[in-house]
Amino acid sequence: MSNEAASNKAASGVRVKVQQLGRLLSGMVMPNIGAFIAWGLITALFIPTGWFPNEKLGELVDPMITYLLPLLIGYTGGQMVHAKRGGVIGAVATIGVIVGSDIPMFLGAMIVGPLAAWVLQLFDKRMEGKVKSGFEMLVNNFSLGIIGGALTLVTYAGIGPLVQAITKALSASVDFLVNANMLPLVNIIIEPAKVLFLNNAINHGILSPIATEEAARLGQSVLYMLETNPGPGLGILLAYWLVGRGTAKASAPGAVVIHFFGGIHEIYFPYILMKPVLILAAIAGGVAGTFTFQILGAGLVGPASPGSIFAYFAMAPKGGLIPVLAGVLSATIVSFLVAALLLKTGKKGEEELNLEEAAAKIKEMKTGGSSGQTTPAAEAAASIQKQEVSKIVFACDAGMGSSAMGASVLRRKLQQAGVNITVINAAVSEIPSDADIVITQQTLTDRAKGVNPDAEHISIDNFLKSPRYDELVQRLKS
Repeated sequence: MSNEAASNKAASGVRVKVQQLGRLLSGMVMPNIGAFIAWGLITALFIPTGWFPNEKLGELVDPMITYLLPLLIGYTGGQMVHAKRGGVIGAVATIGVIVGSDIPMFLGAMIVGPLAAWVLQLFDKRMEGKVKSGFEMLVNNFSLGIIGGALTLVTYAGIGPLVQAITKALSASVDFLVNANMLPLVNIIIEPAKVLFLNNAINHGILSPIATEEAARLGQSVLYMLETNPGPGLGILLAYWLVGRGTAKASAPGAVVIHFFGGIHEIYFPYILMKPVLILAAIAGGVAGTFTFQILGAGLVGPASPGSIFAYFAMAPKGGLIPVLAGVLSATIVSFLVAALLLKTGKKGEEELNLEEAAAKIKEMKTGGSSGQTTPAAEAAASIQKQEVSKIVFACDAGMGSSAMGASVLRRKLQQAGVNITVINAAVSEIPSDADIVITQQTLTDRAKGVNPDAEHISIDNFLKSPRYDELVQRLKS
């Protein structure tokens, strides 16, 4: 193997490891985003500087951020490792880091939740097949209670203070970047990382926990907008719409609506991969937007998830909407100007790369180039065609964005054709066992087959306008 090939393989391996860690971190926060939004709305409405100040209702703010949100994260992290027992012990251990510190323990919950579940999982595996019949419930309850209680003492005395010191150091680093006017430079890292599908990891795994702690202190945080700003992606899509060519130009208007109003940013990633130099437009837009946010003192009171302009309206503090919109607008303008220039000066036909080829690039980037090879079992699964279909599952990485949109599109087509079949969306790791057909984007099909090999698997390249939808509807109708 040449040095260059070995280097590429090593880089791909590192990228995959980072993506796996990112999925773990974001997987603990994303299912609980609704609770974060509820806290943000209550904060925006009822704190002394809110829209409708109310001292009594404002008392909800501190308990929610101190106890509710970290416990939800700890439970979810434990559940990811060891199902419901893992979730319970994850929440029990998380209370130790909560009481053992005087700041919101999001980072602590993300550490001790999965860790406690892993410890319990080890114990359960050791005891498997060794418990006498009739004593299973006794052993299960007391083992969780004893191990959970012991871990709570450990997290209270040791992990809580340690994580508090780490959290304060991270907050101090953010304050330094803000005070030194260097925060916009963070977008030089964020924008390329988003296209590598690390967007959820960056936003929900790193920025949102720090931002929530900052919002609790200051009433708002600019960190909520570093990754979620729809301006950079909007500018690129508008440039394709106005000065692009071919299929990219034709599909851009629909992508604009989904991206800007629906908040599903993944939809513009293939447009960058059609012409990778456009990452410069995304970076320029991100830097311009964050710079505008910073000089105008913009911030949100809670997470804007998904990154929709409607979420920005909902999470903007009282009197703070104009600075927020100014940052989105400046990011859009700068991104559009740079993208339009690059599209105009590029070689003709360079952006004619279709979405299927761009999806193949995404697949290679996400899997390190290894997913192109399929096993005989996977090939056999691909040949399955269900004759009786009662449930169709549209799956994506998180089960919230593109899968919801794809399921909605397919559900509407089936209803129009008079076909009465259940269509739901789910995370690719949580595809139900009773799914007859599983639809995923090409980048996720191999993972979906591993979760449910008995289902029929259909790969698509564009979840908005895939011809596979019409083929499936026609097949089920006949």
